[in-house]
Amino acid sequence: MNIIILFIIGCISGFVLFTKVCLTNDDVFFIKKHKVSVIIPARNEEKNLPFLLESLKKQTYKPDEIVVVDDFSSDKTGEIARRYGVKVIQNPPLPAGWTGKNWAVWNGFLNSTGDILVFLDADMRLAPRALEVLIKTREKCAGAISVVPYHRPERFYEKLSLIPYLLGVLAFTSPFERKNPVKSLYGSCIVVSREDYEKINGHYSVRDEVMDDMTLGKRFSQAGINVENFIGYDLVYFRMYPNGIRSEIEGFSKSAVLGMINLSRSTVALIALWFIGVFLAEFVTPLLILTRHPLIWPFLVGYIMYTLQIVYFLKYVGDYGKIIPILHFLSTVFFVAIMIYSTYQVSFKGCVYWKGRQIQVRSRRGL
Repeated sequence: MNIIILFIIGCISGFVLFTKVCLTNDDVFFIKKHKVSVIIPARNEEKNLPFLLESLKKQTYKPDEIVVVDDFSSDKTGEIARRYGVKVIQNPPLPAGWTGKNWAVWNGFLNSTGDILVFLDADMRLAPRALEVLIKTREKCAGAISVVPYHRPERFYEKLSLIPYLLGVLAFTSPFERKNPVKSLYGSCIVVSREDYEKINGHYSVRDEVMDDMTLGKRFSQAGINVENFIGYDLVYFRMYPNGIRSEIEGFSKSAVLGMINLSRSTVALIALWFIGVFLAEFVTPLLILTRHPLIWPFLVGYIMYTLQIVYFLKYVGDYGKIIPILHFLSTVFFVAIMIYSTYQVSFKGCVYWKGRQIQVRSRRGL
């Protein structure tokens, strides 16, 4: 019975962490008040960029300008952007003390003119009313907002991201993070006024940070600017890693350990409780089935409990099909491997890798 109690506590921890903070898609008439600039840093994004630019063409609330920063792409990223008639900036050479994305975003800002800045990763895709809702939501919050997108993986290796991505969502919807006076942001989709961005000196203030989005949110909070996070659900979504499993491993491993460092202890404790329950249910249950152990039923019940909870979360978080949500232990194996690799990079090598660049982290984190 003790193991059942552990599974129940674990599931409760998951429900405490998950909050349905969806963007509100209302029909209230909205008068355009500001000039809006969409800024997109892009490095080798020929497979993603057309989807984003096509979705921006279909917005009910048209942006005044779209700035794509071609960050030394070796593919057709720049050519595709020009084909859509947007403003294309060739990113200057990366100076010492900057990470690649921060430098690209900063130069995108310097070449923009809008009163409202919408920072979007190139893998983002927007429903037709998304930009309108984002602008409305930012005005209501009177500060900076970010959105954790709904994930739509397509290939099998992409769907292995279920557990690490779900844990990331739980971290951002955690009530302890939402009530934290110093909040983080999710970097794939950030909306802020130019005035507030300039007040903290924008990405220049986080130029050497790997977790630039989380630190940027804290800079806003410390400056007295309200920060709020939402989940994209049916308005804001993305496909993170269409370029192969290597990019997926690099993407998750660069932030797995450093992301946890930036969370409150209460959030980390609840995530740990949830994950311990999942891990035990996933890997003890098969052993008990094979050995026909009498404890098989409590563990089987635990596996079913977690599976149903994961399916519920995915209704709001991502479309992972039918197989991986049931066989979620495959994603847990992937997550454990990612954590080991991320720990090795951060603690022993002092650097992480992303899109062909080596990013130093030892000196910044004191590791």
